[in-house]
Amino acid sequence: MDLQIIIQARITSARLPAKVLLPLCGCSVLEIMLKRLQKFQDSIIVAIADDDPKHRIKKICKKLNVKYFEGDMQNVLLRYYNAAVHFGANDKTVIVRCTSDCPLIDPGIVQRAIRLFYTGKAGYVCACTGSGFPRGMDSEVFSFSSLKDACLNASSDYDLEHVTPYIRAHAATATLNNRYNHSKYRLTLDEEDDYKAIVSIYEKLECKTDFSYEYLIDTLEKFPHLYEMNKHVEQKKYHH
Repeated sequence: MDLQIIIQARITSARLPAKVLLPLCGCSVLEIMLKRLQKFQDSIIVAIADDDPKHRIKKICKKLNVKYFEGDMQNVLLRYYNAAVHFGANDKTVIVRCTSDCPLIDPGIVQRAIRLFYTGKAGYVCACTGSGFPRGMDSEVFSFSSLKDACLNASSDYDLEHVTPYIRAHAATATLNNRYNHSKYRLTLDEEDDYKAIVSIYEKLECKTDFSYEYLIDTLEKFPHLYEMNKHVEQKKYHH
């Protein structure tokens, strides 16, 4: 399987600066995410924004022996493409896009999205918002050819910043749907309340990183205050 899992990461963030470097279980948020995806380590590339003169994310990658590529902060689409090319992507390569603010991401869900891409007829597959999974389980799967086409032809600032809108607009799409609707759970890291909730969840999980998605959901159901802590964050996004 010619696979690249490209995780975008940056230091600058208006709402929660350097969020991927925040402490979690004795290391950083990014390290915890990489531990969650350890089964894919040989395929992982961290696409780092060139926004940190201290090169802190690069140092984490070196420590964990994870491949990395540093590129343009604003043009994330170009950063993805250059990272893929740098590590030998070709027309047979399948790309998985993840973001570094998902320290509870589930490797099983990522694997299922990859399998759906290989066995289905869609050129783009996602496990993302609207699929019944919680925010924070997001992954997108597409071909390197689609990424190359987007990089050559996408022009809007939105397309360049968000990587996949052009791909979605020009490919047959499919969604990996969850059997149950767990969309009420917010497990991504955007604001301070998200961070507090994620820290509390990992404390309940005894800072283990090899738990299953089912075990995570069982924990959230047993301790509903864990996601209630940051529930208002999601509500605030849609209140105008």
